[in-house]
Amino acid sequence: MDRQGFLQFFLSAGCDSFAHALKKSFLAAVWFAFVTFPIMVIRVNTIEHTVDWHWQRLGYVVLAVFFGSFVWRWLLARKELKKDESKGESRAEALLTTIQSHKILKFVALGVIAALALAFPEVFDLYQTNIMISCLVYVVLGLGLNIVVGLAGLLDLGYVAFYAVGAYAYALCNMHWGVGFWFMLPVGAVLGAILGLLLGFPVLRLRGDYLAIVTLGFGEIIRLVLENWGEVTMGPSGISRIARPEFFGAKLGVIGSTTYMYYIMIGLLVLTIFCVNRLQNSRIGRAWLALREDEIACQAMGIDKMKTKLMAFALGATWAGMAGVVFAAKTTFVNPASFTFWESAIILSIVVIGGMGSIRGVIAGAIILILVPEYLRDFAEFRMLLFGAIMVLVMVFRPQGLISAKRKIYEYKANPASAGNE
Repeated sequence: MDRQGFLQFFLSAGCDSFAHALKKSFLAAVWFAFVTFPIMVIRVNTIEHTVDWHWQRLGYVVLAVFFGSFVWRWLLARKELKKDESKGESRAEALLTTIQSHKILKFVALGVIAALALAFPEVFDLYQTNIMISCLVYVVLGLGLNIVVGLAGLLDLGYVAFYAVGAYAYALCNMHWGVGFWFMLPVGAVLGAILGLLLGFPVLRLRGDYLAIVTLGFGEIIRLVLENWGEVTMGPSGISRIARPEFFGAKLGVIGSTTYMYYIMIGLLVLTIFCVNRLQNSRIGRAWLALREDEIACQAMGIDKMKTKLMAFALGATWAGMAGVVFAAKTTFVNPASFTFWESAIILSIVVIGGMGSIRGVIAGAIILILVPEYLRDFAEFRMLLFGAIMVLVMVFRPQGLISAKRKIYEYKANPASAGNE
């Protein structure tokens, strides 16, 4: 990038000059040095009763904050300039659009992804396979919540309640009656849908912050019931020794059951993507989009707002119920601590950071939010700091999500022969 383009970035961000940007970065560094001075510089030696002064640390802080602030302003300016010059589509989105629009490239890409997915347990070890199973579970949860939040525009902060119901349904039925995984998988989906209807019916007239508060309270009610109803749910101790899925009646070992669970999640993910994609492009999907944009206009167009919301809650909860059954079978242990508000926040973050209403975005968001903290374990106590910094960067520079949703455009092409006859 030349000097003129570099200066243009700062001018587009609202800075009077290049020197003004330097001045702001310098002031930020001085302010941060003043705040951190007692922590970074002064060190009291309680044994020798002396005070040690570490001025070099303060210099490192000043340099890091100065260059960090300068780069931050440059990135913001670059973002504003690109917003004015481009259509807002990133290179990754343009590449995905090109591949999806070309039939041969599309099938080649799907074949490569399928081959990599099928060969994953054979190439990587048991730990990596377990991490990928957890990631796939959160992808399914994110796609389910994407129906409620991304398509219908209903802020649900208690989504983990449906997840917990599916997990505890399988755990209790397996503990008392020995019910198997494959029987409980559709039952968990049905229970999630019924609970979604029960939640959706009393909150139909609410929206925005009020809906978020009600769903948050609903999620906490379910967690407290699971924690305090010890006679049924075993309370905080949880339920252990939950049976793993069997392969045609044959019990598998730890490695075999983990691999089997991985392929089950691959199949469930394919089914989820297919169903969500079909729903998104269907009549009810267009009704959800209309409901998200404007409820009053949606109702004026003759769309039944009550049925549309109920359908969104029920279908979104269906996938959460199935994911809960898979979670219980994977961990062979469930307790209320696994279904806190933090889980709902993570699933909602997957939808928002990935791109509301975008299937590809939800998959990308789940990969980042679930796999990145696992692979940052080498940084020990700094991994959550890095994780938070990554989330801040994504939300500042991609507020619409990593891969934003694109509406289908239908073009009408007139027949030249018929036009000539007219």
